[in-house]
Amino acid sequence: MKVVILAGGYGTRLSEETHLKPKPMVEIGGKPVLWHILKIYSSYGFNDFIICLGYKGHVIKEYFNNYYVQNSNLIFDFTKQSHPFYLQSMAEQWKVTLVDTGDNVMTGGRLKRIQPYIGNEPFMLTYGDGLADIDLLKLRDFHNTHKKLATVTSIQPAGRFGVLELGSDSQVNGFQEKPKGGNQWINGGFFIMQPQVFDYILGGDQMVLEEEPLRNLAKDGQLMAYKHFGFWHPMDTLRDRNVLEDYWKTGKAPWKKWDR
Repeated sequence: MKVVILAGGYGTRLSEETHLKPKPMVEIGGKPVLWHILKIYSSYGFNDFIICLGYKGHVIKEYFNNYYVQNSNLIFDFTKQSHPFYLQSMAEQWKVTLVDTGDNVMTGGRLKRIQPYIGNEPFMLTYGDGLADIDLLKLRDFHNTHKKLATVTSIQPAGRFGVLELGSDSQVNGFQEKPKGGNQWINGGFFIMQPQVFDYILGGDQMVLEEEPLRNLAKDGQLMAYKHFGFWHPMDTLRDRNVLEDYWKTGKAPWKKWDR
């Protein structure tokens, strides 16, 4: 199953970093968040990626163009006219297709542009700025069981502020720091879609996937939610990046399911 990653947005809320690079190339633990996302999928055996490029897409192209060399031990023998000798390659078993889907194209438009690379097969889809410890095999099994056109992973994000439990006399009876959002479930990415979903994307480059296409799928009873109760965190702001960096520094980042 191919994995599509939306990596073309401007990342304006992370402008401290994104004035030089696209948001998926902002680093966590010295590696782009895009690398972390690919490693999540790869750890479950999904290694065929289609990355939708846009803003500063050349940075992502350069990264993958140099990836094999940068992740290998090499011998350069300048006495001979030959290519470097690879002592040990640390490169991944990935197939990565990089598609320029335009700078000013919305999420639905980007997805529609890569339709020829999908063919008549189901595919996975996620955003290039969110990490989770989701079990992708269970997600796939859930999708295959319900037989609908699309599955979205739903999560309950932590609230922004602590919650006070107050008695009638204004005494604080309890305190909960940043609780999850009650019964509110939001779009956490990590979709699986049947190819018929492309028939719902009809508005050209300015079509937002999360608006009319997903709403119409829901209206037609073709959108199911896979509830994920584990770790999920976006990387929308500098604070988000710092939170993820702190997780990584502990050596216990929840999304890290791979050995190296």
